[in-house]
Amino acid sequence: MQTPETIRKALRGVKDPELNLNIIDIGLVYEVTINEQGEVKVQMTLTSPACPAGPEIVGDVKRCIEDLEGVTSVEIEIVWEPYWTPEKMDPRVRAFLGG
Repeated sequence: MQTPETIRKALRGVKDPELNLNIIDIGLVYEVTINEQGEVKVQMTLTSPACPAGPEIVGDVKRCIEDLEGVTSVEIEIVWEPYWTPEKMDPRVRAFLGG
């Protein structure tokens, strides 16, 4: 059975193609839930509403989770509250990028 933690770990393999960094470290994934039936819901954001890589990232997230054992469905919800800012990045990644 998957847990929110195992799903987040798998999502480290999904990269923002513009930054070439995984979506967990840059803080795009806000919430991950999974119920006993294996239905996963991910609440996430993008770096901006006009993010050209948005559809690609969402598709990669969906495929990544669907490939996990025990997952029966995946729902991705893009939210804009709270709005993404560089402060949402892992501090090590932010330091690496010079922030």
